[in-house]
This record gives sequence, structure tokens and C-alpha cells, in this order.
Amino acid sequence: MDIAHWVKAARTKAGLSQDALGQHLGGLTKANVSSWETGRHKPKLDQVLAIHALSGLALPPPLGGPNVAPSALGSRQIPLISSVQAGLWTDVGQPFEPADSDTWLLTDLDLSGRAFALEIKGESMLPDFKPGDRVIIDPAIAPSPGDFVVARNGSNEATFKKYRPRGLNERGQQVIELVPLNPDFPALRSDTSPITIIGTMVEHRRYRRK
Repeated sequence: MDIAHWVKAARTKAGLSQDALGQHLGGLTKANVSSWETGRHKPKLDQVLAIHALSGLALPPPLGGPNVAPSALGSRQIPLISSVQAGLWTDVGQPFEPADSDTWLLTDLDLSGRAFALEIKGESMLPDFKPGDRVIIDPAIAPSPGDFVVARNGSNEATFKKYRPRGLNERGQQVIELVPLNPDFPALRSDTSPITIIGTMVEHRRYRRK
């Protein structure tokens, strides 16, 4: 079976439309998947492995040959929830439910069941984090100095920043600072604004800009 027929067979076995499969693969379009199934283009290796993880269909030759074992890469699905605007406050709403997300990222990381993904918007974290980048966040991981975190203020709004402890205040409470990488944007401090850490970044993905 060639790769074009394999993609269609795997998608059918998984019970997904072309549009749904594209969303599971990180926001690809229906046209992207259609081009694979007609043979105009071929999926990349990580995309083939992700489709294999979704469908369970045996890998096509030569990937499915006797000397090649299927990789576990991409077997864990992470929901992409409402995007956090880096440097611009964004409402994160109530705790997410997996069924609420139409887009999923696949990862091989061993994360907690509360892990989620966000898309970066705004310019406060340039140059390291550009608009359109996606980050995977795990609320079960406590941040260390220098980690990147998603935090919420007293109005239940969220931002993505660098985590920096600043010592104890006069009441013996830990003061933290949320630092943008772009010097044109201000830092936030827990002794002047209520801040709650939501989770720590464990993976950063950058996609090709067309």
C-alpha cells in the first residue's frame, strides 16, 4: 500500500474527516490532508507516526518493515485551549474539559492529565516566542527560576512570562516577578498585583511561516 492510500485508510479507520485529521495534526487544513491522499504531496515522518498513533493502522512500507519499530512519538494528545496573549491579558475562563477543544497536539512527553497547550499572541515574549508559536503547559510541575510559566491575575486573566523569584517580603511571603523577554513591555510582581501560577512550560513549538 502506498502512502496516499495508507493515509486515507488510516483516517477512515480512525473515523475522522480530512478536516478533523488536520486539526489533530496541529491545525493543518483539509487541503493538506487531501493532497496526501491524492499523492500530490507526502506527509512528513512525524505526521505519519502521529496518524499511526491515532488510527492503529500498521505503518506503510518501508516504515512498517521488519527492521523498523513504530515510534511512540505523538501518542499523547494535548488539547489546545483558549490562547494566551503574551503581554496582553486574555480570559482563560473555567477549567477546560478535553471535549471542549477542536485542536490537539501530539507529544511523547510524560505529562499530567491536566496538561494543555496554548498559542502565543502578542509581542512581549519576542524574540524567543513569536505569535503563532505553541507551548505545552503542565500545571503539575512547579516552576524553577528561569522557567516560562502561564500565570493568572486577580481577575482570572492569564499571561505567558518568564518566572523569577525575588525573595521574601516583610511578612515572609515569596515575591515573584513575571518578566517579558521584550524590554518594551513591563514586568509584573506579586507584591503589586495578585498572581497565581497556572502551570510551567514543558515544550515550545515553532511552525514555518508562509
